[in-house]
Amino acid sequence: MFNFSQKQSPPRVVVISIDGVPYSFIQKRIAAGDLPNFKKLLDDGSMRRMNSVQPCVSSVAWASYMTGKNPGKHNIFGFIDKKSGTLETFVPTSENVMSETIWEIMSRAGKKVFVMNVPGTFPPRPVNGILIGCFLSTRLESIAYPKHISAELKARHYRIDARAAIARENPDRFIDECNLVFTRRAEIMLHYLEKEPWDFFQGHIMETDRMNHFFWDQAENGDSPYAKAFSNFYKRLDELIGVIDEKIGDEAELIVLSDHGFCAIKKEIYLNRFLAEAGLLKFKTASPKSLHDMHAESLAYSLIPGRVFINLQGREPNGTITPARYEWARQQATQTLLELRDPDDGAPIIREVIKREEIYHGAYLPAAADLIAIPHDGYDLKGDVTKAALSEKTALAGMHTFDDALLFMRRHDNKPARENLWIGDVAPTILKLMNLPVPADMDGVAL
Repeated sequence: MFNFSQKQSPPRVVVISIDGVPYSFIQKRIAAGDLPNFKKLLDDGSMRRMNSVQPCVSSVAWASYMTGKNPGKHNIFGFIDKKSGTLETFVPTSENVMSETIWEIMSRAGKKVFVMNVPGTFPPRPVNGILIGCFLSTRLESIAYPKHISAELKARHYRIDARAAIARENPDRFIDECNLVFTRRAEIMLHYLEKEPWDFFQGHIMETDRMNHFFWDQAENGDSPYAKAFSNFYKRLDELIGVIDEKIGDEAELIVLSDHGFCAIKKEIYLNRFLAEAGLLKFKTASPKSLHDMHAESLAYSLIPGRVFINLQGREPNGTITPARYEWARQQATQTLLELRDPDDGAPIIREVIKREEIYHGAYLPAAADLIAIPHDGYDLKGDVTKAALSEKTALAGMHTFDDALLFMRRHDNKPARENLWIGDVAPTILKLMNLPVPADMDGVAL
C-alpha cells in the first residue's frame, strides 16, 4: 500500500481516470522521455501496478472502483449480462449497479462532486453536484444530472464517444475522431474544474481505450504507419495531466488511475464454437443465430468474455443438468476448456478456469457465470454463436489484461506495505483522504 507522508492530505480530491492504460506502457514511455508531465508527477508521488477484476471489462472494473466492492455485491459481471431465467442479453447500466457509489456517499455527507464520463454512470443518478454519464448514452439531452448541464454540453459541442465503427473502415479518420473527442472532453473537464465548486472531481478519458483497441500493435512496432499518431495522442494526454496538475496545485490530492492493462491480440477466439466442437454445446439448427437456438442437451455455453454458464435445470430456460450433477458439469467444462489449443501452433489458449465463488461473494453471486475462463495474453475470448471458425484476426489490435492497471497518488511514497493492489482499493482510499467513513461492506482496503 501507499504510505501516507507526514504532511496532512487535503480533504479535496481530483481523479483523472485513463481507460485501459497499462502501468508498464506508461513507465516505458516515461523512460523514453515521451511523457514529461507523468515523469514530473513521480517527483512528488508514486505510481504502482494494480490488478483489475475478472473478467477484465471496463464496466465491471469501474463498478468495482466506484463502489469498492466485488461484482457479487455490485451486480455488474460483463459488458453484456443476461436476464434471470432467460437467454435474453442486455447491456447493464447504472440502474443495474446495486450498490452506493463513492460520489453518492460523498453527496450524503454534504460534499460537492463533479463526475464525468466514468463507464457505468448512465443514466446519471442524482448527486450533490454534477454527473455527466458515459458512452452508454446515445443522446446529449439525457446524459447529465442536473438536466440543464446537458444543454451546456451541447452548446460547447461535447462529444460522447469516438465511433468505433469508423476504425474498421478508415483508421486515419478514426484517429482524427479520437483526437476530436479528446479535445472536447478536455475542454469540458477544464471548464468545470475552474467554474464549479467541488470537493471531489473526476474526469474520465475513454479515448485511450479506443486507441489501444485499434492501434496497440502500433505501440509495439515503432516502424508501423500509425506509430507516430499513437505516440502523439499519448503526448496530448500527458499535456492534459500537466495542465490539471498545475491548476490544482497543492489544493487537492491528485490520483491518476486506469482500470486494466493491454496487450496485442494474436487471435479472437469464439468460445461457443469450441464448446460446440467439443460436444458441450449443441444447437437445434446447423446455422444458429443466437443462444435461443441452443439445444436442451447442451452442457454449457458462453457469454463474452470467457464467462461459462452450465445449462442448469431450474435456472436456464431449457436446463437439463440437475443440481446433483452441477459440480460434475463444471469439472467437465473446466477440463475441456483447458484443452483448447491454438489451431496453428498448438499453444494453450486458456491459462486458468475459475469458479465464480472463488472470486465473487455477495447477494448477487447467483447472477454470475459458473466459470470464468482466463486466456493467455493475446487470445481475446468472444461469445458469437454464428461463427463457423474457431478463431480469426480482425481490425482489433489490442485486448485487456488483468494485472497491469496503474495507480498514481501524489504525496505518497513508493514503499508498498502490501502487494496485490486491486481497483476496489481505490474507493475506500478516496473516502479516507476526504475524512469520510468507509462503509463496512466495502471489499477494498484503504491504502
